[in-house]
Amino acid sequence: MPVAGLGTRFLPATKTVAKELLPVVDRPLIQYAVDEAREAGIEQFCFVTGRGKTAIVEQFDVAYELERTLEERGKAKELAELRAAALPPGSVVTTRQQVPMGLGHAIWSARHFINDEPFAILLPDDLMMCDVSCTKQLADAYRETGGNVVAVEEVPRERVNKYGVLAPGKDDGRLVEVKGLVEKPKVEEAPSNLTVIGRYVLMPEVIGHLSKMEKGAGGEVQLTDGMAKLIGSQPFHGLRYQGRRFDCGDKLGFLEAQIAFALRRPDLADGVRAFLPSYR
Repeated sequence: MPVAGLGTRFLPATKTVAKELLPVVDRPLIQYAVDEAREAGIEQFCFVTGRGKTAIVEQFDVAYELERTLEERGKAKELAELRAAALPPGSVVTTRQQVPMGLGHAIWSARHFINDEPFAILLPDDLMMCDVSCTKQLADAYRETGGNVVAVEEVPRERVNKYGVLAPGKDDGRLVEVKGLVEKPKVEEAPSNLTVIGRYVLMPEVIGHLSKMEKGAGGEVQLTDGMAKLIGSQPFHGLRYQGRRFDCGDKLGFLEAQIAFALRRPDLADGVRAFLPSYR
């Protein structure tokens, strides 16, 4: 999980608080991502952090004093929620992305954690609302195809220059063969409007390509460029996942996520529906 960003779009809130710890209703973004991964059966996590991001790891540690206080006050529900969020000892490691050189560089920074095994990447900014964990959907597709799988969705053609874009091959409506990938192309040059979102299951060979530190769009080491070099030598597919994505790296997307996730909560839904009409 790459979590080294500065969160500049959410300043001043992110001056002292990591963007990934901003809450949607009552859970931080990073918690949603970890829970999604755990639903897929993932047991080992690597946070690629930056300076000032140590609180992200604390979120998943045992808070002895807080737990004792909750226990003494008889707050069993809150205590159970807190303990459920903690990760088992030894399941979390961190590594530093010491310079902001792009997502590809962040993934390369975790190369010793990845070693020679397939791995998943989750970008916490993309908050997923799915009946079946989006990462589990990708893991199931990986077992089916035996290769790289990325979550994809269609966007309006005029917005393709904000994403990694697929050149599609065979398409059965669910899985689409990836014939090419390009990062943030010009609108008129984009091979399709199928774009990659922040969920990936990749083969470890991508690390070898990222290690060359070739700079792409924005002068950064782009994960998309590294993935593109796997095409032709390994199976590579895009998965039209079942669910909905909220772009919580954007203020409007973050605000929409608050409403959408609150409306799924039995303890909040009626109250939210009651006040929403007054803001029309």
